[in-house]
Amino acid sequence: MKLIKTIAAAFIAIGIAGGSAMAASHSGAKDIVDTAVEADGFDTLVAAVQAAGLVETLKGEGPFTVFAPTDEAFAALGTTVEDLLKPENKDKLVAVLTYHVVAGKVMSTDLVDDSTPATVQGSTVTIDLDNGAMVNDAKVVTADIETSNGVIHVIDKVLVPEGVL
Repeated sequence: MKLIKTIAAAFIAIGIAGGSAMAASHSGAKDIVDTAVEADGFDTLVAAVQAAGLVETLKGEGPFTVFAPTDEAFAALGTTVEDLLKPENKDKLVAVLTYHVVAGKVMSTDLVDDSTPATVQGSTVTIDLDNGAMVNDAKVVTADIETSNGVIHVIDKVLVPEGVL
């Protein structure tokens, strides 16, 4: 559980700290992972990123757009998170996490209603702007947290690609 909290914190910190750092013209800017680690509410995401071996990737040049689920979003999955963190389920964990990442920096003002951007996982997500910004069935609760290597949008549900869980 501590690993999950650590991973979640990393994703949150990535989004929050990164936004402030990006605004400071990249000097001392934090990447997605460091932003999530320093933020509250992303412990599970941070732990999952670590367990999946994705830390170095998400600290890379990017740019990346990360739809970051909160700890509460992960908790809603129930015991699935605990199972995903087991070494034998690493491929599933990687698939779930990379389904939250889109190549490029996509700010909320760049979102297009009913668009279906491809994720790093390979599947697409659906953007719905009719009742506030949504990614599939997850609501964007905080948008545009800029980082040195992209942007984080905080969402209230974990996105799961079809057929993975």
